[in-house]
Amino acid sequence: MADAARLLLDLMEQQHSATAPAPAVWDVADARLLANRELSWLDFDERVLAEAFDARTPLLERVRFLAIAANNLDEFFMIRVSGLKQLLRNGVATRAPDGMNAREQLAAIDERCRTLYADLARCADELLPLVADECVRVARWSELDAAARTRLSAYFRDKIFPVLTPLAVDPAHPFPFLSNLSLNLAVELRDPEDEELRFARIKVPTQLLSRFVALPDGGEVLPLEQLVAAHLDMLFPGMEIVGCHVFRVLRDADLELEDDAEDLAEELEIALRERRFRSVVSLVVSSDMPEHLRRLLATELDFDPVEVIEMPGLLGLAELDDLLEHVHRPDLRFSPWSPRTPRRLHAVDGETVDPFAVLRRGDLLVHLPYDSFADSVEALIRAAVDDPAVLAIKQTLYRTTENSEIMASLVRAAEAGKQVVVVVELKARFDEQRNIQWARRLDNAGAHVVYGVVGLKTHAKTVLVIRQEGDALRRYVHVGTGNYNGTTARLYEDLGLLSCRPELGEDVSELFNLMTGYSRQREFQLLAVAPYGLRDALARRIARETEHARAGKPARMVLKMNSLVDAGMVAALYEASQAGVSIDLIVRGICCLKPGLPGVSENIRVRSLIGRFLEHSRIYHFANDGAPEYLIGSADMMPRNLDRRVEATVPVVAPALQAELAHILDLCLADTRQAWQLHGTRWTRVSLPPDGDGLATQERLMQEARDRH
Repeated sequence: MADAARLLLDLMEQQHSATAPAPAVWDVADARLLANRELSWLDFDERVLAEAFDARTPLLERVRFLAIAANNLDEFFMIRVSGLKQLLRNGVATRAPDGMNAREQLAAIDERCRTLYADLARCADELLPLVADECVRVARWSELDAAARTRLSAYFRDKIFPVLTPLAVDPAHPFPFLSNLSLNLAVELRDPEDEELRFARIKVPTQLLSRFVALPDGGEVLPLEQLVAAHLDMLFPGMEIVGCHVFRVLRDADLELEDDAEDLAEELEIALRERRFRSVVSLVVSSDMPEHLRRLLATELDFDPVEVIEMPGLLGLAELDDLLEHVHRPDLRFSPWSPRTPRRLHAVDGETVDPFAVLRRGDLLVHLPYDSFADSVEALIRAAVDDPAVLAIKQTLYRTTENSEIMASLVRAAEAGKQVVVVVELKARFDEQRNIQWARRLDNAGAHVVYGVVGLKTHAKTVLVIRQEGDALRRYVHVGTGNYNGTTARLYEDLGLLSCRPELGEDVSELFNLMTGYSRQREFQLLAVAPYGLRDALARRIARETEHARAGKPARMVLKMNSLVDAGMVAALYEASQAGVSIDLIVRGICCLKPGLPGVSENIRVRSLIGRFLEHSRIYHFANDGAPEYLIGSADMMPRNLDRRVEATVPVVAPALQAELAHILDLCLADTRQAWQLHGTRWTRVSLPPDGDGLATQERLMQEARDRH
């Protein structure tokens, strides 16, 4: 009971909690029972950063985790902080579901982020000397010998100096525009003629050149900003350099589009151009920058000086990915992984397997990146393109790659005269321009390109292939949890169901008709589709487990997702816990539910897995009094997924495939290497067993994939 009492005390001590004493019986809809979404996002970033601190992780992978954590923090400011600041500017008094208003959230975020920036810098200070000992040293200009400086000066004159533009700031030169994610030098100069101080800004061209310049021996690199700073005399000849300081700017990147735009692609391109000029949401400066320069920058950028964050060491740590390009040490990375061809799709005696014949014998579950995306989902689409019996191919597109094989195959199919329909989500954040390009290429090839349902994002992951077989048409479908992206298919953990069951094919056909035409279809045989019924489908299943528990029957749920934010879903889970349902939640990122609270959630356990692959699949398992149900799909338990996006979730009914999903969930719940446990609002690592022989889910699944072949 000591832990339970402490959790309840933590709950009541939060700044946004009411001052009234805790009730004897909690209302599951009480705002005090919800964790703040934004702070939970930062919790996730801290868990990612913990992998960078963890000596059990290979050294160069630790650097990669540091870069990921820094990139996540950038995105947090560009999207989440920008939204809160917009609420303040517009005078909107709306409170978050946990009760905090925008000002309170920003204050809490500022406190947490200052600590997080300090932790990022501390991690870099710890890792870079280790990297220097093993392979490459990130040097300072002052540490280089004369020969190295001579070579780098020549490189600067030939490759860097021509693209730099020093910009003065004075009555004749207005303060220059600072682009999003830009790394800059604030330079103070003194004119020897009048002894007056001058100010200038130089943009470090990290978007054109690598952040790190390699020395010829390959054992050292120099940050690009230091090379520029060392040659300011070339940029400001005849001036005395008083000081030079690094700073970085982030801008609002959350696009706002009118749903009734006549041409959504054109409207989006305009918005993308305007994104460059949106308000500044973060200003990070080097710790050696004097106060008067900080205030100058803040004033010119219309930014509150008290929100300026100082950071020692390197700024823009997301660009440490560039450092890894200079290092070729496989022994300091995770062991290479090659996804395996699913057993039923494996070629026999060199003969290519017909995926259509395979699916006619039964459904196939594909688990990425352990199974090969190229040999499963891409193989189905390649076969459909090349098969003269295939009449039509329909697909959703949320995120893909510039050189996507699937998109190229669809272009080829359209050019060959097949009916190709692609529902392109143009507003997939940070992939907008690429999606516009593919939409136009597909359109030029003769494909039917649509942008989904007005007012909703299309996030469903679905493919439909229609094939003439004798006198009938047969539908082949894929419904998945991940994007049709060959790159992330090797980095993200995802699931997909391949099937030719008639009722599922009919459902997917109806879903595409809903997305491409005018349809009032709201009921499906198997699919649960948002925003037209998925929320109710999940709520009904949670309520059913609750009633089973109240009736004295065994009741259990295991739910795996990226984020749990929706207040209605949280309240339903609290009610189920109070009834005695045993609930395990595997939530990679944001979790607004507080497990382990006495009288509320003592039957709920929450864990998160952080590993080499991004856990991205959604699996919803309900015990259902001995008739277990398993659903997979594209939707998390978030208001945006349940109410503002087109999402598709499909039941997995074959007993063998249900057993595969049960095995995945069992491994996640038994993990003692990658797992974190949530207690109220505090995340802690799951401890290794006394013998030290822990279970790592992803390593186990890779080994099992090897053993199958």
